[in-house]
Amino acid sequence: MASTDKAEGGIVDTIKQVFYALLIAGIFRAFFFQPFWIPSGSMKDTLLIGDFLFVNKMAYGYSQYSCEIPLVNVSFCPFVKGRVLSSEPEVGDVVVFKHPTSKVDYIKRLIGKPGDKIQMIDGVLHINGTALKTEPDGFFEEISRAQGPQRSPVRCFDNIPVGDGAICQKEKFIETLPNGVEHSILNIVNQPSDNTQVFTVPAQHYFFMGDNRDNSTDSRFSQLGGGVGYAHEDLLIGRADRVMFSSAGKSLFYFWTWRGDRFFKKIE
Repeated sequence: MASTDKAEGGIVDTIKQVFYALLIAGIFRAFFFQPFWIPSGSMKDTLLIGDFLFVNKMAYGYSQYSCEIPLVNVSFCPFVKGRVLSSEPEVGDVVVFKHPTSKVDYIKRLIGKPGDKIQMIDGVLHINGTALKTEPDGFFEEISRAQGPQRSPVRCFDNIPVGDGAICQKEKFIETLPNGVEHSILNIVNQPSDNTQVFTVPAQHYFFMGDNRDNSTDSRFSQLGGGVGYAHEDLLIGRADRVMFSSAGKSLFYFWTWRGDRFFKKIE
């Protein structure tokens, strides 16, 4: 009998330890750093499909959307109104946020803050009526093959098809934002999103764009059309600061496909 009680007690203790470990991991993920795996190419070449990073959730404070329990998407902060312990994001930050309607996590670059006027003219970004400095920086090259678990195809400059396994190029530029932040952007082809209306960012909202400008569904596109539109400040999850490692294969766990040049790479 004693040995049976001892075994049952051991099982209970194990269950408790697993429960507490999961609780601690959930709290860590909800309030401090959230893991994020890049699923699409909208932020190339800043972020590549298969990049694994941690999102700093302390950067902008917390809302009901930014402190969710993993997997079940239940918030630790369901009764929080607005944001608490909030800090203002900066233009140029790479931000993870909830899509305004689907509530799916997106990652884009912050381009416009409340009151800013944003417009694309002939592929050049204008903020508050001023064209941003944009300098050619050669080409971004990658192998033409299906990428990531979604097996996403790659697009090459001018939409010129190349054979599977061949080199695919995109024009690369360095764009300088009004606050001096420099970052890389890519150009594939002239398309309607290179010329837009003037977007005036509403109060408590932000305007986001992908660095892979011709392959990004972002704030240039309305929510009704599947885009992001303006994202309310409560939807901010956190700031992406550094790539931990990167997998070029179908799975995060295919370690033989990890990219050796992206370990602990700073996101700029």
